[in-house]
Amino acid sequence: MPSAPKQRQILVLLALHAGRVVTTQTFVEELWGDKPPRSFATTLQTYISQLRAKLAKAAGDASWARRLLSTRHSGYQMDARQCRTDVAEFGHLVQAGRRTAETGDPAATSRLLGDALALWRGPVLVDVPVGRILAADVAALEETRLGVLERRIEADLALRRHADLLGELAMLVMRNPMNENFSALQMTALYRSGRSGRALEEFRRIRAVLRDELGVEPGPRLQQLHRTILAGEPDAEPAWLGS
Repeated sequence: MPSAPKQRQILVLLALHAGRVVTTQTFVEELWGDKPPRSFATTLQTYISQLRAKLAKAAGDASWARRLLSTRHSGYQMDARQCRTDVAEFGHLVQAGRRTAETGDPAATSRLLGDALALWRGPVLVDVPVGRILAADVAALEETRLGVLERRIEADLALRRHADLLGELAMLVMRNPMNENFSALQMTALYRSGRSGRALEEFRRIRAVLRDELGVEPGPRLQQLHRTILAGEPDAEPAWLGS
């Protein structure tokens, strides 16, 4: 990874969008926002040349660096076939996990989505300067991660691992106090673990938060789950939530 901040931004932007052309305008918006320098085109070309030189030095092959990072009519492109990233691997595992969910295989879904989530070792791009474009990419990746996490927990619930999920779900609800899906999953795990009173407490908590912060009631999923727990029905939600 280059040490210069803007070179790091450029490399990450190209890698996240590998296989697609990143336009000059996109680079300008990411690097300088509304205040680009007058010579932004020349400056960007210099950054790209310096980045290619660093890649060539690291690989010992200048021609490979030019193939990896090519110039296009409207910008630059990273060759996806020669650029392996943990983000791309995450995407492949998520797609595989979704396919197994569609076929009704919670064990495979839990394993694949768990492997995908294991690639996350902390906040996205924590050591890279982030402009407008990368900020949007980071937000999208985080939303995807949360969705994948929900799906993995659903698969684990289908495998009757509710007791093992209680600690993880308590932390997720604490960090995402208005996320109705996490609350529903926590209520389900609590109820199946014989803690119906605590499950009802969670419903009252999120109901109060949603009313105070947004002026709305919990959605249909939470409302139905609440009624199910009050009625003491044998199971709180369908056995396979991923289907």
